Amino acid sequence: MDFNLDETQDDLRELAAKVLDRETTTARLDAHDKSGAPYDAGLWGALAQAGLLGACLPEEAGGAGLGPMELAVILRESGRHVAPVPLLQSLVTAMTVARYGSGEQREALAPLAAGETLLASAPKAPGRDLGAAPAVTARRGSDGGWVLEGRTGTVPYGAEASSVLVPAVTQTGPDGAGGGTGGTRNADGTGGQPGAGGGIGLFLIPRGAAAVTTVPLSTGEPGAVLTLEDVPGEPVGAADGEAFRGLCRLVTAGAVATVSGVLAGALALTTEHLRTRRQFDRALAEFQAVTMQVADVYIAGRALDVAVWSGVWRLAEGLVEEAEADLAVAALTAADSAVQALYTCQHLHGGLGVDVSYPLHRYFAWGKHHAHLLGGVEARLDTIGALV
Repeated sequence: MDFNLDETQDDLRELAAKVLDRETTTARLDAHDKSGAPYDAGLWGALAQAGLLGACLPEEAGGAGLGPMELAVILRESGRHVAPVPLLQSLVTAMTVARYGSGEQREALAPLAAGETLLASAPKAPGRDLGAAPAVTARRGSDGGWVLEGRTGTVPYGAEASSVLVPAVTQTGPDGAGGGTGGTRNADGTGGQPGAGGGIGLFLIPRGAAAVTTVPLSTGEPGAVLTLEDVPGEPVGAADGEAFRGLCRLVTAGAVATVSGVLAGALALTTEHLRTRRQFDRALAEFQAVTMQVADVYIAGRALDVAVWSGVWRLAEGLVEEAEADLAVAALTAADSAVQALYTCQHLHGGLGVDVSYPLHRYFAWGKHHAHLLGGVEARLDTIGALV
């Protein structure tokens, strides 16, 4: 397998790096942290103007129609710069709608390409792993449409998004009381939650339709838990679970690509520190024990990259089962080795490593947050065990 990017992907990477290098200076990130704004609107507009927000959107919405490989390219650069914008949430949601939604729903993604809005999704239920059956249920209302009840997990930018994509177990019995017999299964094929639903569907919920409880995230991003009580939902695709599984695959791919960039950015910051910081009249990089620890961080990053690019390439080629296996390995690496590598970066910085005003703190917070999103080490091992 050739892990080199093709010409289009390499151009996209260079464009994303150029925009983010210019817009995410340390001074700019510090100013954003102090502003209290949910995200950097200026950076969001710059990404839209460069065509990066529309790169993976369908042509009907003014996008370029690119796929998972290009999504990973953009999100890896976003992670490398710890860019305070809702790229992962918006692009993953938009690509899911583009894949499973109607023509009208695809066209409605146009404001995102222009940077005029943002989107979010709620793939994780409270207290459950990514891919487990949702805690939200959907039933037919008196007008024949779907209405949702239940509570989501924490949704990054859930209060700011124009729409949130919410998975729900559909109830198909008389008057909406579950008439199914089986229950549901996880997106990775392992055992799910018992229930009487007819399947799992995805539903778009407009901003303001659900009660919102704000939950600030460790990354500094805003989060929200949505409580739904008879909230109308617009279905995206069939309620057969396939769209939900597709969403979970893209969330996993986006998260591991982001962590890959986070680790690359932390490693670059650490190596520069070791090159310039001196002790006993020698640069720290000259000490053998230090170089061995930096080598461990580099190896962790390379191992993660191999799994990430293998997974997203197979996903782009439609090799779903193989992609899920590779992404499961990438998720384990992101939740385990990558987090340990970030601890090593902190250690090599000495006292600076635990200073929350020092740039490394952003990388550590992002790494831990995405490890939590992916479910942690034990959950990822369980997923790999089920797949093999």
